Amino acid sequence: MTDLAARVAAQMPRALQDLAELVAIPSVADPRQYPPEECRRAAEWVAAAFTGAGLHDVRLEPTPDGSLAVLGHRPAPPSAPTVLLYCHYDVQPPLDDSAWHSPPFELTERDGRLYGRGAADCKGNIVMHLTALRALGDDIPVGLKLVAEGSEEQGTGGLEAYVPEHPEALRADALLICDTGNAAVGVPTATTTLRGLANLVVTVSTLAGDLHSGMFGGPAPDALAALIRILDTLRDTDGATRIDGLDSDGTWEGAGYDEQQFRDDAAVLEGVRLLGSGSVADRLWARPAVTVLGIDCPPVVGSAAAVPARARARVSLRVPPGTDAGAAAAALTAHIEHHAPWGVQVSVEREGTGSPFRAATDGPAYAALDRAMREAYGRPISFLGQGGSIPLCNVLGDTFPDAELILMGVEEPRCLIHAPDESVDPTEIERMALVEALFLRHYADRTDR
Repeated sequence: MTDLAARVAAQMPRALQDLAELVAIPSVADPRQYPPEECRRAAEWVAAAFTGAGLHDVRLEPTPDGSLAVLGHRPAPPSAPTVLLYCHYDVQPPLDDSAWHSPPFELTERDGRLYGRGAADCKGNIVMHLTALRALGDDIPVGLKLVAEGSEEQGTGGLEAYVPEHPEALRADALLICDTGNAAVGVPTATTTLRGLANLVVTVSTLAGDLHSGMFGGPAPDALAALIRILDTLRDTDGATRIDGLDSDGTWEGAGYDEQQFRDDAAVLEGVRLLGSGSVADRLWARPAVTVLGIDCPPVVGSAAAVPARARARVSLRVPPGTDAGAAAAALTAHIEHHAPWGVQVSVEREGTGSPFRAATDGPAYAALDRAMREAYGRPISFLGQGGSIPLCNVLGDTFPDAELILMGVEEPRCLIHAPDESVDPTEIERMALVEALFLRHYADRTDR
């Protein structure tokens, strides 16, 4: 392990240069915001880099949503298993440029961290893969397959549609989905559950049109007030999500999440209480969580003295493992309709659902990963959940039911993925690259083949 650690460390200057080049490409997969040529440029960079790292037939493959996936492979030695390496090269838009303390598409070092859009999610994971493969050189004891997705952040499902139609391109014994990360810097972690998703748009109508509040206010039913009452029923007095027909008291069995650490990670303002009861991990990874993402109503500036005739809200429900996302969406819809006050007219439009995910952790790939993490970090693997959903995981699980699926990577709470000032700790790139290289060695030695 000492020799391999030295080889990984020797690759770090090149890794940081790679990351700077990747971050400089504004590969936002939304042609309304950025030219699609930037995504192609990122895909071509990824293809060239992995070709140089020893993969064969690396190519750009169109997917049904129009995005390009980067695919490649390296044949397995005799009787050796095959490992799929996943990452995505597209990034979130920078949002408010003025909220960044350095240019979002220029990798910038501050206080030991590297800032830039995609530095962690997921270009840091691309660099992690490359660093591990370069450190191993020609001594790669397993077969490899690569897929780098081009529209993961947009959620348009190109790769999810591609996989069932081309299973042989991605078939492997273990799937390393490198789009998550550790519980904290220095805490080796695999994500074993993902919450699913159910999004609805709720529209409340009460009048044929807005009415003067001085002439009609009082008896005239206020659509915005009705909407507020409906939304309020989705939480109890402690702020916990309570939806008729859904279990809201699940418990988490993996690693915990210290409450003060959560407050710091989430930047909760002083004096503001966290919502719900039970452990933070219970509330975060084992229970449904509702969020009102937006409301359409008259704005404060420019509003008139009128009773609103119509209001609507976009409501998001995160669904824990063990709960069917479709059933959760139906329960949320029924709850909203049942709790509508004053006979108001309510319509609910279902935007879509994503199923939760739970990984099996008792196979040889997880044993090899635990061994690798102990050697790289000096402590055993931890398991955590994640609030976000990765629909591809369920597609891969359904397509390759006998494969082990591992979620890991360089991201940790301080990375602030999707937010301004996204960053990565370069020591996590180095240690997780070592974990990956060690894993590939140990997995080749698995005893069950």
